[in-house]
Amino acid sequence: MTDVPTMPRSQTRMIVLALLLDIVLVVGFAALGRASHDSDIFGGLWRTAWPFLISLGIGWLVTMAWRAPLAPVRTGLGVWAATVIGGMLLRAASGQGTALPFIIVATTTMLLLLVGWRLIAALIVRLRARRD
Repeated sequence: MTDVPTMPRSQTRMIVLALLLDIVLVVGFAALGRASHDSDIFGGLWRTAWPFLISLGIGWLVTMAWRAPLAPVRTGLGVWAATVIGGMLLRAASGQGTALPFIIVATTTMLLLLVGWRLIAALIVRLRARRD
C-alpha cells in the first residue's frame, strides 16, 4: 500500500478558515455596497457578489494560496489583484456597473480586507513566535 502524504489537520483547518474568511469578507463587501446605495441587501446580494467570488477562487488557484494562506504579500496581494481585476471584468461582461468611483472604492476596500487580515495574522504569528 502506498502512503499518500497528508497535510497536518491544523494546516488544513488554517487553509479552510482563510478561504472562508476571504469569502465572508467579499460577501460582506458586496452587502455593504448594496446597503450604502439603499438597495435590497439580500435580494441582489448574489448578483453583486458573484463576479468577485469567482475571481477570488481564481486568485486562490493562481497564487496557490493554500501553500501560504496567511502570507500578506505572496498570497494576499495576488488574491486581492485577481479578485478586483477579475471581478471588474466579470461585472462589465455581465452588464453591471464599473464606474471609476466604484473601481477605486472596491480596489481600496478589497486591499484593506484581503491583505489587511493577513497582515494582522502575520503580526500575531510573529509576536507569538517571539514570546515562545
